[in-house]
Amino acid sequence: MASSTEFWLISAPGDKTPQQTWEKLNKATAVDNQLCVNFPFHIPDLKVGTLDQLVGLSDDLARLDTFVETVMRKTANYLGEVLEDQRDKLHENLLANQVSLSTYLTKFQWEMAKYPIKQSLRGIVDAIGQQASQIENELKSKAQTYNSLKSNLLNMERKQTGSLLTRNLGDLVKKTDFVQSSEYLVTLLVVVPKLLYPEWQDKYENLTDMVVPRSSRLIFEDTDHGLYTVTLFNKVVDEYKPHARENKFVVREFTYNEEELTAGKNELSKLINDKKKHFGPLVRWLKVNFSECFICWIHVKAIRVFVESVLRYGLPVNFQVVAMQPNRRSIKRLREVLSSLYAHLDSTAIAGQVDTMDIPGLGFNAGEYYPYVYFKLNIDPLSDHKP
Repeated sequence: MASSTEFWLISAPGDKTPQQTWEKLNKATAVDNQLCVNFPFHIPDLKVGTLDQLVGLSDDLARLDTFVETVMRKTANYLGEVLEDQRDKLHENLLANQVSLSTYLTKFQWEMAKYPIKQSLRGIVDAIGQQASQIENELKSKAQTYNSLKSNLLNMERKQTGSLLTRNLGDLVKKTDFVQSSEYLVTLLVVVPKLLYPEWQDKYENLTDMVVPRSSRLIFEDTDHGLYTVTLFNKVVDEYKPHARENKFVVREFTYNEEELTAGKNELSKLINDKKKHFGPLVRWLKVNFSECFICWIHVKAIRVFVESVLRYGLPVNFQVVAMQPNRRSIKRLREVLSSLYAHLDSTAIAGQVDTMDIPGLGFNAGEYYPYVYFKLNIDPLSDHKP
């Protein structure tokens, strides 16, 4: 069943003129039967080269098609990751040359400046491959940098929230919560389960000797725990910790240092600002290079149609290419109409029923072979379709 983003590129051998071929195909499939919507797909006069060159190029094009589509989909999906809570705006940012993907395909015009048709087909194919490889490499590098920044920020933000057992305590305490500048005394921070508050009050002074009486205060609570202070002599700290742990009271490792606390807050602010600074340029880069990838991909499809048409129909070049959007409920009937139009080209391939084997020099196997040149593409870059 076809989706609204599924298109077929169909190439049929020319009648006296390409216009006649278009009218005949469009009348049979769209006008009379309303099985699809058709759009002329213009491919310029590309350099043909030799038959051997075309056969070799056909296999390379199949691999390039898969590669470019994969890079295009990776770029689209990573843009979705970067947008985070703005992901609902993703589709409106996935454009090709500032138009929708369906518009670019159905009004396709060869990019003469990027891919001059005076070049050989091999030269154009190599240029597209190099461009896609460069985008893929830059995407990996930019994603690694941004993901590392995002991960560091997330870890630091988690430390500012979460359970008292693991979170950063610096923003919960004040200087006055601690004994300052004492050679003998130290204030500890202890995490106590709420259910054990009464036990803490009963036991904290007696877990070891040399605990300052009535020195414990509750300074913060979360859902499950409370953060208490307790003051004792330095010499019994190492003894106090395991006794506290035996009673399910957790002593947090914390030393009050204003400079370090300020530095931590500055680091968090720096990470937040760094992420904001990276966000805008990264989104712009992803939008531009998604567009470039999609354009590359459609040009690869165009070259594949051209090469397969020459291999199938021969020279001189005379065929008409159509971008066809099938009616999702009429796929079977559409195939039948196309077969009736073009069965005379290859009687063994009626309705795609030929022996399962690879066809040398053609970019597909016999399981999807039809008497006309056919390529399917799904232009939704976020679909589960795997090239």
